[in-house]
This record gives sequence, C-alpha cells and structure tokens, in this order.
Amino acid sequence: MTPLPTPPPTPRTAPLTRPARLRQGDRVAVVSPSGPVPADRLDAGLAVLRGWDLDPVVAPHALDVHPRLGYLAGTDADRARDLQEAWCDPSVSAVLCARGGYGAQRMADLLDWNAMRAAGPKVFVGYSDITALHEAFAVRAGLVTLHGPMPAALTFLKDPRTQESLRATLFEPESVRTLGLETARALVPGRARGITLGGCVSLLAADLGTPYARPSAAGGLLMIEDIGEEPYRIDRILTQLLRSGWLDGVAGVGLGSWAECGPYEEVRAVLADRLGGLGVPVVEELGFGHGETALTVPLGVPGVLDAESATLTLDLPALT
Repeated sequence: MTPLPTPPPTPRTAPLTRPARLRQGDRVAVVSPSGPVPADRLDAGLAVLRGWDLDPVVAPHALDVHPRLGYLAGTDADRARDLQEAWCDPSVSAVLCARGGYGAQRMADLLDWNAMRAAGPKVFVGYSDITALHEAFAVRAGLVTLHGPMPAALTFLKDPRTQESLRATLFEPESVRTLGLETARALVPGRARGITLGGCVSLLAADLGTPYARPSAAGGLLMIEDIGEEPYRIDRILTQLLRSGWLDGVAGVGLGSWAECGPYEEVRAVLADRLGGLGVPVVEELGFGHGETALTVPLGVPGVLDAESATLTLDLPALT
C-alpha cells in the first residue's frame, strides 16, 4: 500500500505533548467543570478507579450545585478553582471530569493558563461538554487529552468495554492504538493521515470566535459526536462549521454516537449530505461519545483514518 503523505506540521496540526501514563498507586483528582454530579454515581465510579489501584481524590466543590442556576455544579469561580488547583498539585497525575452537562465554557476564561502550563503535562479525561476544555488544553497548553468516559457517567458504570478502553489507555496505551467498534463502516471511502481533534460537535461550533477555538480543523482527523440534537440541528451545526471555513482542509472525519438525536437513518442522511462534499474519508459508528459503549479517543495524536477497515490507528500511544 502506498504510504500516505505526511503534511508539514503547522501550529494547528502538529502533534501535541503527550502526558505520562498512569501507574498503580497514582493519585488522580476528580473535578466537576460542568453539571451537578449525583453523589451515588460518583461513589460508584470512584470504586472502579480504586479497583484499578488508583488513589482518587474528589475536588472540594465537585458535589456542589449552583445556588441559583441548578444546571451548574457550583459557581464558575469554584469550578475553575477546583480544576486549576488539581492541575497544579504536583501529587496529582491525572484530572478526570466527573460528568458533562453544561458549564465548562463559563469557567474556561477563569483558569490561569500560564500557571497550568508551568505545572507541566498530566492526563486530562472527559467528553460531552468537556469538549470546550479539550480545545482549551490543545490551544492554550499544547497538550494531548483523552476524550473518554467519566466516573459518574452511566455508560462508564454499566459497560465493561467502556471501562476497559479507558483503563488500557491510561495504563497500557500501546495496547489500544487501533480504535473502532464492530459497527464501524465507511460513510465516504478513503484513507487519510492527520492529527486527531474534536469532541461534541455542538461545543466545537459554540467555541467559534472564542480565544480557545483553533483557527480551523485543517490537516486534522476530526472526531465528532453529539447527544439530543435533532437532525435539522445537526445540519445547522455542520453548516455553521462549513460556512465559517473551519472544516476547510480537514483530512478525514470519524463519527461517534448520536444518542437521542432521532432515527439514525435520518441522522446519517444529514451527515452524508453535509460531510460528503468535503472529499475526504468519513467513517461512522466508531464507538465513542454518548452511546452504549464509549471508547477512549486521544486528541492531539497523529494517526490514520481508514474507511476500508473502518478504523482509526494511532501512530503513537496516547501517553508516554
């Protein structure tokens, strides 16, 4: 097979800095940058982490609820303080988000990114609303992050394959360099090389115009999914990304789950219509996001998206 050309690195497509893998006994912090967290679900998730011989510590405000805005896990300042203090604590090897919801964008501007860069790289895990922070870590700190399940999320608590994908990525990242479920298939044929990026597509669109939005997805392998967006709203989100030029030059697109977005054939028709004209490979149902199984996808790592085998294969392990 003819090797794929590797595009020259640019500030937006160069591989990012990979944090160190976890080891037994490592201390990990659990924070809540977005929505309120049910205590019983968090306790169950912490038990799983302890079963991996990790030492999870819960941030001081992780179980808070905002006094006026009940959809937020505490005030913006407290949520930001929890994340920053956890990140800057030298005894903490990883920061895991407890759940998604809404609110990460509200507190991203309150973080001291100079201090967080100075603290050095460490593992950061989350998905859904946490997409806003994945983008911020990529743009502001140049770090690889993990689009992966969170300890208070039901998928993490119920699905062994979801748990194992995260565990293996954290401890044995070389063992999970090829990603994709058996359901994966080509939506648009082809094979492309690039740097992984992405997350919840509605959050990517909402980030446009902010200091944390990358200029475009050019040269990247864009991994997108969402939840609760009807087909016409997915159309609107993708159309916004197309009209803004943000998708110009993207190398390939990997699609995850579209939970509660309506009949999948209707969603699929929108995806084919909006993404088919890009002239790049598109692979659907790779198995990350809000579905019944949520594989961990590293963001900021070079790899190959192959529509024929319906896989994403990383050139490097996610963590060193």
